[in-house]
Amino acid sequence: MTQADEVSVLILAPHGRDGTVAQAILGEVGIQATICLSLEALVAGLNGSACAVITEEALLSADRRELADWVKLQPPWSDFPFILLTHRGGEPVEHLTALLGNVTILERPFHPAVLVNAIRSALRARQRQREVEAHLRERQRTHERQALLIRELHHRVKNTLATVQGLLGATARSTHSVKEFYHSFADRIVSLANTHNLLTEDYWQTAPLIEMFRNELAHYDDGAQRRITLDGPPVELSADLAVPIGMAVHELTTNAAKHGALSVPGGQISVAWTVRNLEAGRRLAIGWVERGGPPVEQPRRKGFGSTLLHRVLTHQCRATISIAYDPEGLSCHMDIPLLEERLVPEY
Repeated sequence: MTQADEVSVLILAPHGRDGTVAQAILGEVGIQATICLSLEALVAGLNGSACAVITEEALLSADRRELADWVKLQPPWSDFPFILLTHRGGEPVEHLTALLGNVTILERPFHPAVLVNAIRSALRARQRQREVEAHLRERQRTHERQALLIRELHHRVKNTLATVQGLLGATARSTHSVKEFYHSFADRIVSLANTHNLLTEDYWQTAPLIEMFRNELAHYDDGAQRRITLDGPPVELSADLAVPIGMAVHELTTNAAKHGALSVPGGQISVAWTVRNLEAGRRLAIGWVERGGPPVEQPRRKGFGSTLLHRVLTHQCRATISIAYDPEGLSCHMDIPLLEERLVPEY
């Protein structure tokens, strides 16, 4: 129940005219009041009210256990205000005031202004309690976000270190000199960093697919001739997909720059992707096609790039990969299941 829902003052005064008189007094100053016919009805309405007015005799003649349980089970921020109407000259029953806790005593008969002032004070107090509740809830949400971010950070650091370790070993096996190793390894680390930059812009959650392609391919395009074509709908990749796909895009780009369409002035690369909605979930299909480069031949050995495409994407992303070494240009097709849930909630 929110503060906006607390629009009623409850009144329990089953004997005499106290209930109707109190309701009329409050109505004249614009305070909504509801008369309850029993203590059970009052307890049932407490969660949706901001204050309760109860006559002493109504409590003395009723089973108070349900009310006592409700008062005890209030959340930490809540101290519900009660106004107890007693008879002039008499001492309020101590166990009743102890039962209610946050209670204001009014002796009957009372001046209407006394009741109005007591109710307004109670309503202001309840409003402050609701503000405390909202503050506590926001703190809890902030704590939960921070816990999720820390958990995701640990997850990402662990995966990143494993990726770097894999890049180190694979680059060492695929290069033949320290200089070649340095340049190849440095380029791959830069590509990995670029992908992570995209992720950190969204609190380590998602990275735009088109930005990953632009990071790798944009500087190969020139104004005179459009060498790079990117075509597809907006797709946000989760961190667990963005890192391996980003590395795969880097390897395809590196291979095209060394041996394929980007190694000659007239070569072109066309990348197109679609998203299909299937019963098992959404799937991302990416097609990479090179044209205008040197004639392509089937490689004699499997290099690091093709190893990464097949092993990492297949095992880590559960992707299906196909590479065709057509004479007119290499083409690669990837079919990847998309993760639907974000680890960290959106802000």
